[in-house]
Amino acid sequence: MTPLRLIRSIRGFRRFSTAATALVLLGAVCSGAPDPSEGARPNIVFIMADDLGYEDVGCYGQSKIKTPNIDRLAAQGTRFTNLYAGAPMCAPSRNVLMTDEHTGHCRIRGNSPRVGGEIEYFGEENRRLSLTDKDRTVAEVMREAGYVTGAIGKWGLGEPGSSGTPNRRGFDEWFGYLNQNHAPYYYTDYLWKNHMKQVIPENLNGQRRVYTQDLFTGEAMSFLQRHRERPFFLYLPFTAPHRWFEVPSLDPYGKEDWPEDAKIYAAMITRLDCDVGTLLAEVDRLGLASNTLVFFCSGNGAESKKFGDLFRSDGELRCHKFDFYEGAIRVPMIVRWTGVTPAGAVSAATWWFADILPTFSAIAGAAGPVPTTDGVSVLPTLRGGYQPKLESRVLY
Repeated sequence: MTPLRLIRSIRGFRRFSTAATALVLLGAVCSGAPDPSEGARPNIVFIMADDLGYEDVGCYGQSKIKTPNIDRLAAQGTRFTNLYAGAPMCAPSRNVLMTDEHTGHCRIRGNSPRVGGEIEYFGEENRRLSLTDKDRTVAEVMREAGYVTGAIGKWGLGEPGSSGTPNRRGFDEWFGYLNQNHAPYYYTDYLWKNHMKQVIPENLNGQRRVYTQDLFTGEAMSFLQRHRERPFFLYLPFTAPHRWFEVPSLDPYGKEDWPEDAKIYAAMITRLDCDVGTLLAEVDRLGLASNTLVFFCSGNGAESKKFGDLFRSDGELRCHKFDFYEGAIRVPMIVRWTGVTPAGAVSAATWWFADILPTFSAIAGAAGPVPTTDGVSVLPTLRGGYQPKLESRVLY
């Protein structure tokens, strides 16, 4: 493996993928867009799958796995074809997302450091680094701007009791897995609720009655209901379809002539899609759709090409998770902002996880300039505009 190097996107720094996209990006599509500086501050729901490949959903080319809700989200918003994760693996990619520092600057540069770090809580020999008080996160910026902040799912940036837990890094509410090696156990007998370990009695002693993805969706629904009256930032780093491959039902793929793991993988993605649909329906029911900005992406590329040409998770992209090629770092990104982000559009604008913090800061109308390191605000791009500097940047 060659060292991480400056990467100029192999197929990324193109202005437009098609003439139609050019018209979308150059036209005055952003007319009527609310101006955050004038107090119109939308809610933000950021949904992130785990190890979902670039072509694992229908709107990006998947033909065998059903994802009608994510596809509908793309039809209602803009589908970005050149969005890059922060790194080709879980923990450093999330560090980039949270802090806007690339992996030459951020603290967590791999899933397990060879030296330093805390011993994992549940007894394995690997170690984990945690964020520190020096690490300023997007959640801290949003909370200071007056947003209520919540995180539900897989964290991977702070061990129990450390300074890197979500509640100590800007989130008012937290529920899920702290440790990323704990996260693949979909029938775990405990999760973390804020600073407390919360036992799941139905899964004690090896029982498998409660699927954690279902708990996350329920907690997210509760968050939406409880905070509908004020601006909120809800970060949903779901665990699916990261292995271990576990799912309560193989529907609708149980009768397919596929390997068992392939059936499970497909069912996990479709179940994730159903959860996305459930959340979007709740946003609609609560009357929040017109003022809620929804993101859907993956934390990095698919883990491997173990299913060969069956799903073609990475399409024509080279390699997969853990590599430094596009199959590991180019990921799906869909953005829906009703009346602002062009609906049914496809954009080849190149941006990445480090841009999230300055973009959300601009959307929230944060008081005063927010110090940033490696990202830029792509708010003009989300409004359908064209940012020439996105083409000339070098991504690390």
